[in-house]
Amino acid sequence: MSEHTTDRVQRFAPSQETLEMEAVPSEQLVNGSPQTGWKLLASLPNLDIGVWEHSPGTSTDTEDEEVFVVLSGRATVLVRDQQGMEVARHEFSGGDVGILEEGALTTWIVHETLRKVFVARSESQQQ
Repeated sequence: MSEHTTDRVQRFAPSQETLEMEAVPSEQLVNGSPQTGWKLLASLPNLDIGVWEHSPGTSTDTEDEEVFVVLSGRATVLVRDQQGMEVARHEFSGGDVGILEEGALTTWIVHETLRKVFVARSESQQQ
């Protein structure tokens, strides 16, 4: 849902975007029946900007490099080392900004449906 005000300016309403939600893959599922969905909003040279959502439940991920802003919801993100030991714990809620490093092993414990806007390297730029 973008409004093009000129050829060089775009406006998005990511909190209002409709996302196609899918069940978290079984290999990433830890607890509950969470679903995730995302939508690409725009691309710049080497960068993708999108919106992502995760419903309540717990899942794991291996992260790509990303900066995000939480629009709504609440989650605890655990960072694990290669042996699976927790090395950090971060609480995120609306208005928070996070940075994910490529290769970070995370567990997302989503307490209230979390929706975020992300900026990440384009797929073609990832190794």
